[in-house]
Formats: sequence, C-alpha cells, structure tokens
Amino acid sequence: MIEIERKFLIKSDAYKKECPAGIRIQQGFLSTDPLRTVRIRLKGDKGFITVKGKSNISGTSRFEWEREIPKNEAEQLLKLCLPGMIDKIRYEVKTGNFVFEVDEFLGENKGLVIAEIELSSEEEDFPRPDWLGEEVTGQTKYYNSQLSKLPFGKW
Repeated sequence: MIEIERKFLIKSDAYKKECPAGIRIQQGFLSTDPLRTVRIRLKGDKGFITVKGKSNISGTSRFEWEREIPKNEAEQLLKLCLPGMIDKIRYEVKTGNFVFEVDEFLGENKGLVIAEIELSSEEEDFPRPDWLGEEVTGQTKYYNSQLSKLPFGKW
C-alpha cells in the first residue's frame, strides 16, 4: 500500500502520438491535510475513493489506499468536497515496460501538463522519453490536492 512515483513536467505533446485518446478525470478532496489526503474521483464512468498519507522526505513514496465505489456514490461525495475541483484528461503512455500517466489539466489549471510514473522501488531505472521535461517530484505545489487550493492559473 506504498505508492512510489516520480513526477515530471512535459516539454511537448509528442506523447499524444503514442496515446491519442485520453480519459476525463474529475476529482475533489474531502481532506487536503498532508498527513491524510482523502480524494474522490470520477474516471470515465467509474468512481474511486483514495486515502494518501504523508510523503517521505524526497516526495517519491507515501501510503496510498484506493477503492472503486459506485459512480453515483462518487458523484454524491464530490458534492461534499472542499472548493477547488480538479478536471483533467489522462493519457496512459506505454514506454518499454512502464506506463507514464500524463495529465493535461483543464479549468483553472489549464496549461499544466504533468507525467507520473509508478515504480517498484525508489532506485528503479526507467526510460525517459524525449517529451519528458523537468522533474518536479516532491514539489508539493504540483500535488493535485494543492492545485485544488492554488491552481496553476494563479501562480
């Protein structure tokens, strides 16, 4: 139940050649406390609830628990969320044996594009496609929970 991931900004939209269709994600937060973030998500026609713990010092790993819930329950829970919904299109781009989740943000975060890769260890090596830019792992302003409070468009 430990998530290990690294985050990167994107230099170009070349990733869309490898995955031209994305899926819409809408999410809100019941809690944005860094010690216990609680997220509600609609991903296409599925609902999810996720609890995340505090990140380690490098920002690469933290506790994560997620369960699929009925779509109608997720829709109702989204109504209880704190102000600042996240709206984005996710592209899942396979690179070798890895998958980069590339999020193209909409709404108040429009213009921000972030790629995340989940790893099996913090030291695991992975391919770096040409479209991958600056690493922002551990920079809390790029966490969705923080983007819901201070959107990219207001930086």
